[in-house]
Amino acid sequence: MRTRTTMIALAGALALTTLTACANDASSGSGSSSDAGAATDGATTAAKDATKVKIMVGGLDKVIYLPAMLSKQLGYFSAEGLDVTLMSEPAGVDATTALVSGDVQGAVGFYDHTLDLQTKHKSVESVVQFAQAPGEVEVVSNKAAGDITSAKDFKGKRLGVTGLGSSTDFLTKYLAVHNGLKVSDFTPIAAGAGQTFIAAMQQGSIHAGMTTDPTVAQILDKGIGKVLYDMRTPEGSRQALGGLYPSSSLYMNTDWVNGHKDTVQKLANAFVKTLRWMSSHSPEEIAAKMPADYAQGGKDLYAQAIKSTLPMFTTDGVMPADGPQTVESVLKAFNPNLKNATVDLEKTYTTEFVKNVK
Repeated sequence: MRTRTTMIALAGALALTTLTACANDASSGSGSSSDAGAATDGATTAAKDATKVKIMVGGLDKVIYLPAMLSKQLGYFSAEGLDVTLMSEPAGVDATTALVSGDVQGAVGFYDHTLDLQTKHKSVESVVQFAQAPGEVEVVSNKAAGDITSAKDFKGKRLGVTGLGSSTDFLTKYLAVHNGLKVSDFTPIAAGAGQTFIAAMQQGSIHAGMTTDPTVAQILDKGIGKVLYDMRTPEGSRQALGGLYPSSSLYMNTDWVNGHKDTVQKLANAFVKTLRWMSSHSPEEIAAKMPADYAQGGKDLYAQAIKSTLPMFTTDGVMPADGPQTVESVLKAFNPNLKNATVDLEKTYTTEFVKNVK
């Protein structure tokens, strides 16, 4: 009897120990969702009190959207009392869909979607403007380089874009129309980014395509293709598109912004501080803060990709003065929804929050 009683007591103790361990695991698990590398705020109570925000990014590992993950890695979200969940879709248009459907509170993608959505009676606005140039590159495969020397040669070709209806799709159509072609003269192919885009180019599924770093750096390093149009700098944007083209940004539903101004201000604080940090650190230092698996081509190549793309970013999150007009003129050149529509550009972005950042 004594032995049986002892066994029951031991079993109870073991169960209690297991429950305690599970509780500790759960506590540490909730803490792990807070920002990696945060210098402050690892306390459980702070994590519980943090305001939760979900943001969909049109490709977390793309350098053009680097401020999203970097803000998390630097601990700037948690420093503002935010518990931010970053999610990823292969293209900005997918991030927009998630935002409009209410699955997330914010999206990191191209500003041009806000204009397109306004024609569909959706009120969405950029609240932090990450970039003043597209950061996109039109790359032509070595096999087709002799046949494609400019957008005038797009006719009859298969051109890769991240997704149909994406900003790469928009810009590809503009380049074609601006060079005397119709959008029906070529075939857009949804090739995604990264390895799927590279494979499409290697296999000849696409003759050329528009993509970003680090994919561009890998294509050039592998000797698969050549640069046709480089829009990673303000100068490149002006040459290809006629002006500065504000691209990657944090955009949100206007109603949500108006109803959650304190949270939006905290997001703006975090992102603007990140943009400032980027402007004062080297590509190598920036690369070192990012998740290791983002450097698929190696650390040196990843740092080079960041260096090539850095000129596109703003340092203050403010919309470039003439940027919205350039975006509107580009979209109206080929988009039938926008061609005859009146767009209220003032409603597609706000500087209210970024100008309040100390």
